[in-house]
Amino acid sequence: MENNRPAYNKKTLQDRIANTARETSAVLNTARKPPQAIELEEAVLGALMVEKDALTTVIDILQPESFYVDKHARIYEAIRALFQKSEPVDILTVINQLRSTGELEFVGGASYITKLTSTVHSAANIEYHARIVVEMAIKRELIRISGETTRDAYEDTTDVFQLLDKTEQSFFQVSEMNIKKKVADMRSVLAEALEELKSKKDNADGLTGVPSGFTKLDRITSGWQKSDLVILAARPGMGKTAFVVSAARNAAALFKKGVAIFSLEMSAVQLVNRLISAEAELESEKIKKGNLAEHEWVQLHQRITTLAEAPIFIDDTPALSVLELRAKCRRLKAQHDIQMIIIDYLQLMSGDNGSGKGGGNREQEIAYISRSLKNLAKELNVPVIALSQLSRAVETRGGDKRPQLSDLRESGSIEQDADMVVFLYRPEYYGITQDESGNPVTGVGEVIIAKHRNGSLDSVYLRFEGKYTKFTDLEEDRFKAFSSGTFSAFPSAEAHVPREFEAAAPNTQQVKTFGSKLNQKNNTDFSKPDDTPAPF
Repeated sequence: MENNRPAYNKKTLQDRIANTARETSAVLNTARKPPQAIELEEAVLGALMVEKDALTTVIDILQPESFYVDKHARIYEAIRALFQKSEPVDILTVINQLRSTGELEFVGGASYITKLTSTVHSAANIEYHARIVVEMAIKRELIRISGETTRDAYEDTTDVFQLLDKTEQSFFQVSEMNIKKKVADMRSVLAEALEELKSKKDNADGLTGVPSGFTKLDRITSGWQKSDLVILAARPGMGKTAFVVSAARNAAALFKKGVAIFSLEMSAVQLVNRLISAEAELESEKIKKGNLAEHEWVQLHQRITTLAEAPIFIDDTPALSVLELRAKCRRLKAQHDIQMIIIDYLQLMSGDNGSGKGGGNREQEIAYISRSLKNLAKELNVPVIALSQLSRAVETRGGDKRPQLSDLRESGSIEQDADMVVFLYRPEYYGITQDESGNPVTGVGEVIIAKHRNGSLDSVYLRFEGKYTKFTDLEEDRFKAFSSGTFSAFPSAEAHVPREFEAAAPNTQQVKTFGSKLNQKNNTDFSKPDDTPAPF
């Protein structure tokens, strides 16, 4: 009888078995269980009910969300509720607490609570076990965030930059929620402080932060300090941008510190033109118009080499939101290790997420922005210098019109959140060209430290070179130290007037001066600014 069955093919069977194995493996891989440690969750809960002091060891580590099994999370919530009420934690009290909230049957009844304690004899390893439970929770959260990011990335309507910021923020929140800073004992803190003092001892210039490049200012502040929010405020035209650009150039070009500048008011090219004017000492008007002589072109190319190598990063995105700023700063910190952030200026920022829907009134929005800038400074551990406008109340005051903390515009939270508040004041802006003693103050800028959370309050006087739009140190050999309120007298005013100021010195009978006494004597009203336009 003829056999009609097909011939046995060994290779075909092996292929089919291999394909089946691959398909089974793929199914198992896609159906993997999330990271978990159920046995350790049970051990931790049992230990908490065995020893009354065990909870103090793990309460700052474990959250209800750290447990994979939902009923374990409910039991832990009951234990924490007892702790908050200062009641003892044991089998009976936990059972009673769960019964009072109606969750006893959900967690498995009194028998399950008893089972948790029967396998645990002490809480000796509870912290180690708790940390493993937390690690599993972190892994699950990372998987969740990654899954949501993948899903949203496939959507055509998703704003990719908002998604990027949301993802970065989610990862940062996981870190903040689960990695807690332990309380340090005095011995370890003293050792850390001594190590820091030793490192400062080796630093001859005494700078512990990012240098501004202005000698007297750095002497007071020891540089812009890490995690500080510095508010630099002044009326329009005082030279806020010129000051921070000069400080950024000094930090980057002289000390090789990475600086990020977010210019919401000026374009990147305009900002660089200011840097070129200051560095090459060519008049800003010539730079703007391109009217340079042959020797000036040579001078420009010779001097901007230093600028080209300076680690300065400029972003001129208009109406920058807090979320966009935070995302960009994180990337600059990771890629270029920036040491300082400058924002020009705070009132031009947007407090929303880029959707165009603001949250609350303008004062609340400014409060949110200033608080976010302080958080950014702490997160990246760098100084953040934010420029700010002053209110018009300065103009309506009599006298020399020096700014005050109450002049900060739109929100008192700016003063509250700032570690330093610095005012910039140039008397010639108000047509004041002499001090009370008749000494010239043309080209002099005063940096007033009005709030200093970790240092003293003082004023520093700098030279303002308007044609180059930059600030520099005031020469010690030409000027004596200035006193607060008014400039101190020179031994011989004429002998100490800088040569470039001599031609600009006006007739003393026609100039405005500092000091209320002289103003009252002449019955001059200076409540309105001088009609002469500011140099920039």
